[in-house]
Amino acid sequence: MYKLEPTNQFSKAMKKLSGNEQQAVANKLKILVNDPFHPSLRTKKVQMLKDVFENSVNMDIQLLWQHEGNRIILMIDIGRHDILP
Repeated sequence: MYKLEPTNQFSKAMKKLSGNEQQAVANKLKILVNDPFHPSLRTKKVQMLKDVFENSVNMDIQLLWQHEGNRIILMIDIGRHDILP
């Protein structure tokens, strides 16, 4: 099981989501901590950013993260699909 560590950016962006969206994120994070590459997360590597991955929460929201050490996932950002550079 992984430990999630949110960045300030992730925490701020999370607060901007609606209650339903936050619940959808919470459900995906439960899966992420157990298996970051579970098929329902649709995990893929972000080509423009070294060692950064993205997961789909739904068709509109995605989250960005990277491994920090062996069992820690650093939550970088969350938002609409335009959060990627």
